[in-house]
Amino acid sequence: MSRIIAGAAGGLRLANVPGDNTRPTTDRVKEALFSRLDTYNMLDGVYALDLFGGSGALGCEALSRGAAHVDFVDHYPKAVTVIEKNIAAVGKTAGGTARVHKMTARTYLSAGASAWDLVFIDPPYAVTNSELEELLALLAPRLTEGAVVVVERASRTDEPAWPEGLEKFAEKKYGETVLYYVEPAA
Repeated sequence: MSRIIAGAAGGLRLANVPGDNTRPTTDRVKEALFSRLDTYNMLDGVYALDLFGGSGALGCEALSRGAAHVDFVDHYPKAVTVIEKNIAAVGKTAGGTARVHKMTARTYLSAGASAWDLVFIDPPYAVTNSELEELLALLAPRLTEGAVVVVERASRTDEPAWPEGLEKFAEKKYGETVLYYVEPAA
C-alpha cells in the first residue's frame, strides 16, 4: 500500500487501484523524486498535472507538500474512483484544490487551456515511446516558464526522443525505474 511521505498529510495510507492495470510508484522512488523537487523549490504553490493518475499518489503527495492545485487525468474508471477517495483523504489535512478528469491523456491535453508548473507522467508500460512523445509534444506549449516535467519509465525501455520545446536536464535510475526530469527549452 502506498502512503504520503511528507507534508501536511505525511504518513497517510493511500488506497490502491485493484488489479494489474496500474503500477504505483514505490515509496523509495517517490521519496527521491520529491526530495529533488524540493531542492528545485517546485512544490509550494505550484499548479500540477498528474497525467495517467493511477491511484493519484504523485499528485496527492504534491498536495500534501503545498501544491496550490493538481489536475488528475485517468480514463480507467476504477482509477478515477481511487483518485477521488485519496484526494478526499489528503484534503482533510492538506490545502490546495484538485480536479479529476475521466478521459484519456491525449483527449485532455488536446482540449484544455491550463498551464502547469509541475507535471508527472507515469504511463502504463504498454504506452510506447512514440505515444509518449506525441503526448509530450501536446504538453510542451502548455507549460509555464521554469516548469518541470517528471517522466517515469521502466529502466529497460529506451529513452524517449524529447520533442521540440522540451529538453532533459537530469536522469536518475532506481532499479527497474528511471526518472527523466524535463523542462521547457530555453
